[in-house]
Amino acid sequence: MYDLKSVEIELGDGRSIKIETGKLAKQADGSVVVKSGGTMLLASVVSAKEAKVDIDFMPLSVEYRENFSAAGRFPGGFMKREGRPSDHEILTSRLVDRVLRPLFPDNFHCETFVNVTLISAEKDIIPDAMAGLAASAALAVSDVPFNGPISEVRVARVEGEFVVNPTFTQSEVADIDLVVGATYENIMMVEGEMSEVSEEDMLEALKIAHDAIKIQCKAQKELAEMVGVAKRELEEEGDEDLRKLVFDATYEKLYAVAKQGIKDKTKRKEAFSAVKEEFVASYEEGKEDEELRMKLVEEYLHDAEKKALRNLMLDEGVRVDGRKPDEIRPIWSEVDYLPAAHGSAIFTRGETQSLTTITFGTKLDEKIIDNVLAQGRDKFLLHYNFPPFSTGDARPSRGVSRREVGHGNLAHRALKRMIPKDELVNPYSIRIVSDILESNGSSSMATVCAGTLALMDSGLKIHKPVSGIAMGMISDSETGKYTILSDILGDEDHLGDMDFKVTGTKDGITACQMDIKVDGLSFEVLAKALAQAKEGRMHILGKMLETLSEPRADFKNHAPRVEKMIIDKEFIGAVIGPGGKIIQEIQAETGATIVIEEVDDKGVIDIVGEEKAAIDAAVARIEAIIAVPEVGETYVGKIKGLVSFGAFVEILPGKQGLLHISEIDWNRIANVEDVFKEGDEVEVKLLSVERDGKLKLSRKALLPKPEGYQERSHDNRDRGGDRNRNRDRRRD
Repeated sequence: MYDLKSVEIELGDGRSIKIETGKLAKQADGSVVVKSGGTMLLASVVSAKEAKVDIDFMPLSVEYRENFSAAGRFPGGFMKREGRPSDHEILTSRLVDRVLRPLFPDNFHCETFVNVTLISAEKDIIPDAMAGLAASAALAVSDVPFNGPISEVRVARVEGEFVVNPTFTQSEVADIDLVVGATYENIMMVEGEMSEVSEEDMLEALKIAHDAIKIQCKAQKELAEMVGVAKRELEEEGDEDLRKLVFDATYEKLYAVAKQGIKDKTKRKEAFSAVKEEFVASYEEGKEDEELRMKLVEEYLHDAEKKALRNLMLDEGVRVDGRKPDEIRPIWSEVDYLPAAHGSAIFTRGETQSLTTITFGTKLDEKIIDNVLAQGRDKFLLHYNFPPFSTGDARPSRGVSRREVGHGNLAHRALKRMIPKDELVNPYSIRIVSDILESNGSSSMATVCAGTLALMDSGLKIHKPVSGIAMGMISDSETGKYTILSDILGDEDHLGDMDFKVTGTKDGITACQMDIKVDGLSFEVLAKALAQAKEGRMHILGKMLETLSEPRADFKNHAPRVEKMIIDKEFIGAVIGPGGKIIQEIQAETGATIVIEEVDDKGVIDIVGEEKAAIDAAVARIEAIIAVPEVGETYVGKIKGLVSFGAFVEILPGKQGLLHISEIDWNRIANVEDVFKEGDEVEVKLLSVERDGKLKLSRKALLPKPEGYQERSHDNRDRGGDRNRNRDRRRD
């Protein structure tokens, strides 16, 4: 048997979320089932009893997975079972991880695994909005120490009204779509996309999300009290006397190095290392078997450096590379750098550089989306690559990391609403690839800027150019001082209290991503950060437009050209032909690529080629296939067969008519073979279309009538010949 305990959260509009524990996965340290309608998530947490030694970070793993059986579907592929996590699952795992990770105690180093699985799925409910709630609830009913609870909600603005945890249908038409993670007291994480909204609208969405999260955090506390599991006691770590020794010996020297404002990352690192190595050398003299204490020394040296850098910014408003808080690093950019690409750009800001390319393709190149609840196609792709050499690391590259998926998704969200949906303006599938060649500060924002320039270089008429900036913050809870930083360095991201990335056009925000590492960040500070971010975005956008102010007038000469045709549904089969024979022949003979699909009871054809002649030839072939014969029109046809009473002539592809022997010439023809052979071309006129669709053709109608020609009566004709022709006609 089991001891079931549960709490219920009202969402409004008759919707609710129920959290249950004590029924499933009872051997885990903590487990819950979260239900909303027909959607159910199972979350579990298991944490090792012994801490990992020799590490100074929280060894946390968060996995979000969706079972296809949850929606009554078979997985795709040959194996017909779930494989590696999809991009959607990776992104959801990151959303949960980023909120949980900062809330574990600093001295908790036990390997901890949080797993959230979609086990039942109602079609219109978005399950990832509840993954953070499920993970936190599992931690709340476990013995794992955690400074939560937290929860996450999705907030969307639909037709001017904000909706918490919207449906798929509502989300598709929303102009604001944010996922927000928070504790009862503070917002911890924000990620989402928008349709050029104002900073004020975004702040309103955050307030509404936080109000909903407070209710969900309160419910988790109630559930934890029902379960009554005591949290693990942690041993105090460290040596305060050693900490003071390190600080007193190095702080002033580290502060002096920071104040030099060394712009080069490598030289700055060497200068800090020299101070720390000097202390280590003096401390090690005469000491043996001090391996554990040396690890503490390294930790305290890091803390002293961090405090020196933070105090310099708070007290003097000077940053580690000498900049002012709102100062942007030098920017240069270039377009059309790669002559063979369909569009390319280099964007460099300080020591961060992106080389970005555009590739145009056809409908055949669209990405197929086959997730548990989302199926379809995506014609706009963005891939982000972060090779080790970009940070000077001597290590191999082992496939696409979660970080690369996450950063690429942010840049994709920033740009996708600026891509034209009109097929006449944008008939292509588009792939953007950002290769980060240098990194010291936000490379995802460099990708947004380089992506915009590359799109304009390609000739695609994007709605508006987009720029992006990474913001940071240093704060002191004791004094209340804080400094907001524009265009943060990698060091400032590591030692700071906030990482806030914002992208947008001149008219509003298109995407954002925020991670907050401290308690008590007020909406007043957020508003100031957003305002300073806007100033930075506009500065960066201005620098970009100095390189290229608008999309090029036309696509590159070597870019594929697309001609679009709309045909009646009944002609689709005729264009394709039996087994694809006709369409394959056209492609082979013209060199064009042809993609045809049925849309709204019409046939939509994309004809793609790099040369106009190839496209024109393919268009002509298709037009001939779909053409409807018109009575009275003249056609040049090919003779496909001969019979005693005439010839069958193909006047259009797949359309044949009878040229009767009496319509070949004004003069009497005894044998058709005396005039034609199979394969000859002949000019004919369409006399009529019979009720059964048969075509009557005439050649003599196009020939001058001989002088003195007289029509012979039926009685003077060869009656035997008539009988033969009547017999052949019946046979036909």
